[in-house]
Amino acid sequence: MSIENLIKEKVVIAVKELYQVDVPAESVQTQKTRKEFEGDVTIVVFPFLRFSRKAPEQTAEDLGNYLTSNIDEVTKFNVVKGFLNLVIDSSYWVNQLNVAAQNEKFGYKPVTDESKLAMIEYSSPNTNKPLHLGHIRNNLLGYSISKIMEANGYKVVKTNIVNDRGIHICKSMVAWMKWGEGQTPESTGLKGDHLVGNFYVKFDQEYKKEIAELMEKGMSKEEAETEAPSMKEAREMLRKWEAKDPEVYGLWKQMNEWVYAGFDVTYKKLGVDFDKIYYESDTYLTGRDEVLRGLDEGHFHRRDDQSVWANLEKEGLDEKILLRSDGTSVYMTQDIGTAKLRFNDYPIDQMIYVVGNEQIYHFQVLSILLDKLGYKWGKDLYHFSYGMVELPNGKMKSREGTVVDADDLMEGMVAVAKQVSEELGKLDGYTEEEAMDTYHTIALGALKYFMLKVDPRKNMLFNPEESIDFNGNTGPFIQYTYARIQSVLRKAADAGINVPAEAPIITPSGKELELIKSINRFPEVVEEAGSMHSPAIIANYCYDLVKEFNQFYHEHSILGEQDETTKLFRLVLSGTVGKVINNAMALLGIGVPERM
Repeated sequence: MSIENLIKEKVVIAVKELYQVDVPAESVQTQKTRKEFEGDVTIVVFPFLRFSRKAPEQTAEDLGNYLTSNIDEVTKFNVVKGFLNLVIDSSYWVNQLNVAAQNEKFGYKPVTDESKLAMIEYSSPNTNKPLHLGHIRNNLLGYSISKIMEANGYKVVKTNIVNDRGIHICKSMVAWMKWGEGQTPESTGLKGDHLVGNFYVKFDQEYKKEIAELMEKGMSKEEAETEAPSMKEAREMLRKWEAKDPEVYGLWKQMNEWVYAGFDVTYKKLGVDFDKIYYESDTYLTGRDEVLRGLDEGHFHRRDDQSVWANLEKEGLDEKILLRSDGTSVYMTQDIGTAKLRFNDYPIDQMIYVVGNEQIYHFQVLSILLDKLGYKWGKDLYHFSYGMVELPNGKMKSREGTVVDADDLMEGMVAVAKQVSEELGKLDGYTEEEAMDTYHTIALGALKYFMLKVDPRKNMLFNPEESIDFNGNTGPFIQYTYARIQSVLRKAADAGINVPAEAPIITPSGKELELIKSINRFPEVVEEAGSMHSPAIIANYCYDLVKEFNQFYHEHSILGEQDETTKLFRLVLSGTVGKVINNAMALLGIGVPERM
């Protein structure tokens, strides 16, 4: 039991004995004592004044005297107005350090047969373009949330829904047929997703030309967009695809295989993976069947043009199309089918969709529609809505080819990491292979940390140069601190110092105590990050821990300490900080180099 929970239990008993009133443990408010006051844990006494019928200071004195007499770890107290500050014995904190020192998975809860199952969907790419900067934030958030949920004792299934059908995919196919001249990844030297993405951009360029020509002939913009030959071809191709036309279906399979191979390379570079991949081409028919069932049961209605709609005015929303007039499916149809298949495949307790905040309405509707279709779990779907990534020069547009390509960005980050490391002399003495491995670790750490340290619900501005700074709230700063700790431990080993598994009991200095308290907070931070679905909580905790360690490192000698007991204590303390950094960064999907 944590000291805070023990104190809460004893306060409940104290109020009963002192004032003859039963209060719930939840009513006892504790917080970390502010740095300007002596103490470790502060109790807010104002809620108890109506029971004590005394002034705040006297009520705090009553509780302070009781707690120092009944909790061995509480050595003394002081009162500041309506706040009771308790001082915890230093031996308690050393014991807490040793709990962390002996647990390789400190901060993580075990996954058992009884654990609940969380499915996290992320990535969700279209097969008409390569992954870009926006996909990077999505993948990193999804993967990190998966790790955080697992650290909170959940069984986790990481899943992806690949949007491999629809009008957007047909646009790339039409462009390849009209202007591709038989190009392949092999003949062009391009990754398959890049090749197909180029044809998506080509389609848009030609489509705009056609619209302009039709408007010059007197059509309105809306008419021109509908009548443009390329768009007509794309719609016809979609109808042929749904009818399993052999030629169209064969081209679709070939171009998708090019894209999948390209995606796999990018995912591997980024360090994310999936346990189960669903494909819209496999799920949309299930969704269509569900929509038609809902139509038969009176949940939905068909318009004169034969399109199928859901009227959600009673729920405070508008009408939502579920099937087009030609019978083809929309994204909502696919998501209904995917949800049904997932809940058939797994005993899901929590379904989390990691999708940008522009889709908030979509997931509100999905939840309502699944509930209308009779699925009890429909209301429990959770949309983890995150903000967009923007660049200093504005937003990105896939159709216009102005996105920041994920592969290019990662290669650029490695180049920046190499340049900065060489300028600072960080990797002097490394072999070329060791240096390149470390450049990659630093680059990906910089990218991931920069993306994940921001509150995920906020839009963010991405600056590659700023992210790779070796000082400040950055991934490389944290990685460098971890490497510094490992260097100290290696030097200790080289000097023949046998670092014990447990820290010897000493009276820690103020900085050492603060560092132990920071370590001790880690399990609570992991729990909070899980309940809030926020990697930013882990990232910013990690930065605070590293700042605390670096202050300790500059103020205290470790290997140069003359007292052997203190030296061993500081080595155990340093090693435990390193372990917590490693465990925290792993929840962000970030590696930490042993040397740097």
